Amino acid sequence: MSEHHLPVMHWQPTDKWIREAGLTDFINWLKERQRIFTSYDELWQWSVDLPAAFWAAIWDYFGIMSHTPYEQVLSADPMPHSKWFEGARLNYAEHLFRQEQPDAVAIYYQSERHGLQTISWAELHSQVAGFQNFLTASGLQTGDRVVAYLPNIPEASIAFLACCSLGIVWSSCSPDFGANSVVERFAQISPRMLIACDGYQYGGKIFDRTEAVSSVLAELPSVEQVVWVPLISSKDARPTATAPVILWEEAVNRVGDLHFVPLPFAHPIWILYSSGTTGAPKAITHSQGGTLLE
Repeated sequence: MSEHHLPVMHWQPTDKWIREAGLTDFINWLKERQRIFTSYDELWQWSVDLPAAFWAAIWDYFGIMSHTPYEQVLSADPMPHSKWFEGARLNYAEHLFRQEQPDAVAIYYQSERHGLQTISWAELHSQVAGFQNFLTASGLQTGDRVVAYLPNIPEASIAFLACCSLGIVWSSCSPDFGANSVVERFAQISPRMLIACDGYQYGGKIFDRTEAVSSVLAELPSVEQVVWVPLISSKDARPTATAPVILWEEAVNRVGDLHFVPLPFAHPIWILYSSGTTGAPKAITHSQGGTLLE
C-alpha cells in the first residue's frame, strides 16, 4: 500500500480518560453553576462568543489568588489594546508555592553528566528565598531585567522564581546560542544582571562557553553583576567582565524569608524572542496574569 493510500486513524479517548479529564471536571463545575455544555464544541463556542464570562469562570475555577479584586474582566478597547483583569494584584510565583509540601519532590532533573536527581519543596523554597534576598541586596527592583545564559537546569528555575516573586522581568537564551545571537536579544532590554554557565555537555561532548560569555558581557554595558554557574569546569574559571562576578552558590545561600510582591495582571513576567530569520529578533513580552491563566 502506498503512503498516499494509508488508512486514516482517528484517536479516541477511553470513557475513563474522559471521566477523569480536567476539561470534564471544568464542565461539571460549570454545570453546578447553571452553565450547561454538552460538548467540547459548545464550550469552545462560549469561550469565543463571551470571552469575559469564560475567563472569569477560569479565574474562579482555579481559585486565582489576588491581593485586590479586579474591576472588570475585559476592557472595551479593541485588540491589541484590550486590558484584562484591571485592578487585580497577583504573583505567578506565589501560586506555584501555595500548595508546597516540604518533603515532597518539587523538581526532577538529570543530564548527560548526572543521573536522576530531585529537589524537595523545602529545598526549592530555601534556595528561591536565598536568591531573592541576593537580588534585593544587589539593588534590583520590580521592573528591572535579569537575563540568563543557561541550559534547562534547576538553577534556571530557582533564579526565575526569585525574579518573578519580586516582579523582576526574566529573559534567557540557551548556551548553544552564539554570542552575537545572545547580544541581539539581550541588548534590547538593558539587563542589570546576567546569570551564565561556563558550558554544557551534549552528545558526549563538552562545549566551553566562557569566551562566549565574555563576548556577550563586552556588548552589554548595562550589566552590573554576573552570577557564574560552573557546570563543566572548576570554580576558578571566570569570564572576562568589568562587572563583579559571584558564584551561584554564594548568591543562593542567603538567609531570609521568601515573600511575593503583588503585581498588576499585565506586569511583564518574561521576554521571549522571535527567531530573527527575517531581521533582528523581536522581543515578545508575556504578562504575570496572562501566563498564570494560560
